[in-house]
Amino acid sequence: MLYGIKLALIILITLPASLLIIPLGFCDREGKIAYKISRLWSWGILRIGGICLKVKGLEHLDTGRQYIFMANHQSNIDIPVLVQSLSDFQLRWVAKRELLFVPLFGWAMWASKHIVVDRSNRAKAMASLRKARERIEGGISVVVFPEGTRSFDGQLLPFKRGGFVLAVKTQTPIVPITINGSGAILPRGDWRIKGGEIEVIVSEPVPLERYHAGNSRGLLSRVRTIMESQSRRHGNAPSETDSAQALVAAEAWAEG
Repeated sequence: MLYGIKLALIILITLPASLLIIPLGFCDREGKIAYKISRLWSWGILRIGGICLKVKGLEHLDTGRQYIFMANHQSNIDIPVLVQSLSDFQLRWVAKRELLFVPLFGWAMWASKHIVVDRSNRAKAMASLRKARERIEGGISVVVFPEGTRSFDGQLLPFKRGGFVLAVKTQTPIVPITINGSGAILPRGDWRIKGGEIEVIVSEPVPLERYHAGNSRGLLSRVRTIMESQSRRHGNAPSETDSAQALVAAEAWAEG
């Protein structure tokens, strides 16, 4: 009964939000007005779901510059979680093309000028990266789920290279973000949003001076290691010493 009420309320706020956002796609060139509406929508989703956010590490960020935020992905609730956690930034997602065909959601995504990637066509995928560069140059930060899809068990899936290549080519610092608890609140394959706390850990930006397009493997390894060191999937996070040792090992592997 409670889950049904939550679902009805979510639909109730999603319909008018989408109907406001979609027409803006024809006149809101960068999607900034549409994104402000989606920010209100994401706030409503979390309130209805009874979800509390515990955000750590925002002091690492400069709100006057752009970043490529890379986050682990356990749940559909991760998107409103990131929108609210990074409320000082205009964010655009790198998302697969298939999402455009989801009624209302996909159309609103188009109107908000998110970056759509056609994974089956390399030329179109590269064009999407060029569009992402334009977004960054226009003062917008980009969000990438490097796993490409949601994890069933919280274990990090293999990372895709596209976001790392974009970061190196644009010299935009990567900020690793670890989301803990979203998989339990809205598991993959389930529609029932459970109330509770989600922890969002914002790590320090990763400088890119030592990396180049041909060395994105080392950058990928470093970002992955940072995320793993902050994960609560197996209980308490590792100690600072363990995390530092893991980073050293990852960099040695990448350079070797």
